[in-house]
Amino acid sequence: MVIEHFHPGKLKELYQRFDEKGRMLPNGVSYINSWVHENMTLCYQVMESDSIDKLHDWFRNWDDIVDFKITPVISSAEAKKRAGA
Repeated sequence: MVIEHFHPGKLKELYQRFDEKGRMLPNGVSYINSWVHENMTLCYQVMESDSIDKLHDWFRNWDDIVDFKITPVISSAEAKKRAGA
């Protein structure tokens, strides 16, 4: 999961760039879904990637207006399997 912290005053610029250029994902990074906090300062994105380096490549397209945090997650089914349940 990627948590985006929007830079103050940059939300309109963010959406304009998105409308013009899309997500600008490198090969090997896939968008699954996202949710924006109701106060419009954070976005929670479920992404899939075969490399953390490729996520950082993607971040460089946006890091002038967004700060990123990666939180690795697994599916509930995978968690159950790992727990031996």
